[in-house]
Amino acid sequence: MARYVGAIDQGTTSTRFMIFDRAGREIGRHQLEHRQIQPRAGWVEHDPAEIWENTLKTIAVALADTGLSPADLAAVGITNQRETVVLWDRATGTPVAPAIVWQDTRTDYLIPAIDAEFVKSRTGLPPATYFSATKIQWLLDNGLRDRAERGEILFGTIDSWLIWNLTGGLHITDVTNASRTMLMGLESLDWDPALLELFGIPRAMLPEIRSSAEVYGTAEAVLPGVPIAAAIGDQQAALFGQTCFEPGEAKCTYGTGGFLLMNTGTTPVRSGHGLITTVGYRFGTDAPVFALEGSIAACGAAIQWLRDQLGVLETAGDSETLAGQVDDSAGVCFVPAFSGLFAPYWRPDARAAIVGLSRFHTAAHITRAALEAICYQTRDVVEAMAQDSGTALDCLQVDGGVTANALCMQLQADILGVPVSRPAVAETTALGAAYAAGLAVGFWDSLDDLRANRHEDRRWQPSWPAARRTEGITRWRAAIDRTLDWVSVG
Repeated sequence: MARYVGAIDQGTTSTRFMIFDRAGREIGRHQLEHRQIQPRAGWVEHDPAEIWENTLKTIAVALADTGLSPADLAAVGITNQRETVVLWDRATGTPVAPAIVWQDTRTDYLIPAIDAEFVKSRTGLPPATYFSATKIQWLLDNGLRDRAERGEILFGTIDSWLIWNLTGGLHITDVTNASRTMLMGLESLDWDPALLELFGIPRAMLPEIRSSAEVYGTAEAVLPGVPIAAAIGDQQAALFGQTCFEPGEAKCTYGTGGFLLMNTGTTPVRSGHGLITTVGYRFGTDAPVFALEGSIAACGAAIQWLRDQLGVLETAGDSETLAGQVDDSAGVCFVPAFSGLFAPYWRPDARAAIVGLSRFHTAAHITRAALEAICYQTRDVVEAMAQDSGTALDCLQVDGGVTANALCMQLQADILGVPVSRPAVAETTALGAAYAAGLAVGFWDSLDDLRANRHEDRRWQPSWPAARRTEGITRWRAAIDRTLDWVSVG
C-alpha cells in the first residue's frame, strides 16, 4: 500500500517536490531555483522549458534521496505560482514565448481603458497587470494572434503547463487558477464570453476548468501510474494546508509576495476595501468555497533585491542578522513597490522608494526597514479584511519562507498588535496540495484528519507599546503617500 503523497510546488523563484506521510510530516524534498529574466524595466519572465526540466529533476532526486519509488505514492498534487502566463504550440508542446510572470507590469498601459466595475462584478478582481488576461492579450497582439485564432496555440497557467507535460497532452486547469485569470465568471465558474471578447482571447486556446481535487490523469512522464489528483493555486493551497476550513479562518503566506486569505464559506463576499474575491477551493462536485484575499507584490522580493541588486546580503537569511544589529530603522521607510502596489491600493504605476535617509543610516537600517515593510504591508491588508468581513483578527497564522526570519515575525506581531503563529510544517503550500490530492484518492478520510495534523511550532507575542505602533503606522502611510506623489509628478 502506498504510504505517502507527493506535491509539486512550482513557485515564482523555484520548483520543489515534497513528500508527506499520513501525519502531514515531511519525508523528503528537493528544490531547484530557476532564472528570473528581466529584459526591461517592469518585465519579468520565466523559461517554461526550464521549469518543466526542473520539475522532472526535483521529483527524481527527492525519490532517490528517500529511497522511494513511484509505487510508494498514493497520489501527487500540484500547486503553483498563479497568474503567470504560458503559451505553447498545440501540436509540438513547445513554448511559443517566454512565460510572463505575475509580477510583470508591461501591460499597465492597458489598465486605464478597462471598465473596472464591469470586470470586478464578473470576476471579483480589479483590473490589474497582476492577472493573466492582459498578459495573454499582449502576447497575442505581439505576433501570436493569427496562430491563436487558427487554434494552433494553447494558454495555461503553470498548473496547466505541468499537467500537459506530465500526462502527455491533457489541457485543464482548476477553478482556483482560473479565478485568477480575469476571464472566469465568479458565479458561473466558467470562462466568461463577455470577458473573452473584451480582451480578444479565443476560447479555443483556454483549458477546461475542473475542480481542485479529483483524479485528472496519471503522471506518466515521471511517475508512471501515480494519479495527479489535485491542482490548486499556491495561496489557496496554503489556506488549505493551514486547515482554514471554516468561515473567518485566515492565513498569511510570505514568499516572493505576500498573500493573506480568509475563508468566507460558500458565498462570495464582495470587497469594498481593495481586496480580491476569489475561489478558495472546490472538491469534486461539492459547492465551491470562496475567500477574500489581500495580495502584496513584494515581501521576500524586497530581501532578494537587497541581495541580488545591491549586494548588501550574501544570502536572504543574512537579513535577520544584519537587521538585528540596530534597534530600529531610525526613521527609514522602504516601500518595495517594484511591481506596483497591490492590495489595498491597486496602483500598478507605483514604484519602489526608500525615504527618510541621512548619512547616519547604514545597510542595517535599510534591511530592517525592508523587514518592517513586509509587516506594514500585511497590516494594511489585515485592516481592509476586518472592514470587509466584520471580523477582527485575534491571531495571524503564517507560513512561507520568510517565517524562518524570527525578527521579521516578531516585527509582524508588534506592528499588528496580535500574536503570530507558525505551524510545525511551515511549507503549507506544498502540504495543502498534498492534502487535496490525498483526500481525492482516500489517503485521508476527512477534514478532521487534516486538522489533527496541525501543530504549532512557535508563537510571537506583540511587545511594542501602542504609541510606538501608531507612530510607525503613521510614518509608513506617509511613505506610501510620497511614493504615489512621485508617480503623479512623473
